[in-house]
Amino acid sequence: MSGSAYVEAEIASQPDTWRRAAALVTDSSIGSTGSIGSAAAALPRRGERVAVVGCGTSLYMAQSYAVLREQAGLGETDAFAASEFPFGRRYDRIVALTRSGTTTEVVELLERLRGLTPTVAVIADPDTPAPALADAAVVLDFADEKSVVQTRFATTALTLFRAHIAAQSGTVFDIDSVAADAQSCVTEPLPDGILDRTQFAFLGRGWTVGIANEAGLKLTEASLAWTQSHPAMEYRHGPISIAAPGTVTWMFGDAPRGLAGQVAATGGAWVDACAAGRDPLAELIRVQRVAVALGGRKGLEVDSPRNLTRSVILSEV
Repeated sequence: MSGSAYVEAEIASQPDTWRRAAALVTDSSIGSTGSIGSAAAALPRRGERVAVVGCGTSLYMAQSYAVLREQAGLGETDAFAASEFPFGRRYDRIVALTRSGTTTEVVELLERLRGLTPTVAVIADPDTPAPALADAAVVLDFADEKSVVQTRFATTALTLFRAHIAAQSGTVFDIDSVAADAQSCVTEPLPDGILDRTQFAFLGRGWTVGIANEAGLKLTEASLAWTQSHPAMEYRHGPISIAAPGTVTWMFGDAPRGLAGQVAATGGAWVDACAAGRDPLAELIRVQRVAVALGGRKGLEVDSPRNLTRSVILSEV
């Protein structure tokens, strides 16, 4: 295996895993292992006050889900790093998003909430502590990953959430269109000259702020590139000062009026997902590919980035 063989295959598989996740909303089974109830029954109900928790990539998917659910009128929804959960607040349900099911902060949170607040763990591996501690589990085992760098589990979980929101709110989530966008982002050439850039700023609005945050994290993990991420309207309030020849400003969601021109005036590159009419989550795939390509150029072991492990498990010593 090359230094990026696992993550490259996992990135390419996302159109398929997204379709499978969307189907779980109406399917009576979850994953291939058979787990507790159905996805629709396990996930938050309309009107519930919900907190979604995660760490790293899972936190950023939680941020996107929280905005989408609340905007759909399904109930107040907050997102927190698992280590920063406010125990003084009351919630009707806690959603814990964790690929490994072993992350210390998530496991400790579920232990503390047991018997106090209903919890659901959205995980890749059912044979881990998280599902045993939660009241319900949604197992996305078909989206599990061998690479330390998370790609398909996170995006598959968010696709599940998006499909569930649509089902609850009576709207249409066009998974065929979204998966087609994802397939295009898997196969089409990367933007010209993108691999020669040295600094990246990712911007989002609404639910795509979480996507922008994840894009920045992915580039940092896989390629050690210098990145930042911001709500798009905040970019003018200081961060744009870094824009210059050699930088990229990458927009997810609708760009603020005039921002593209302001970036162009700095000499920096502007990449706009919406200009091509693509789904913002699909556009994240292009960032994943850029991250892997940059890491490969630097001779990095992309599947196992330095200082990182698949799950953060803290020692008591």
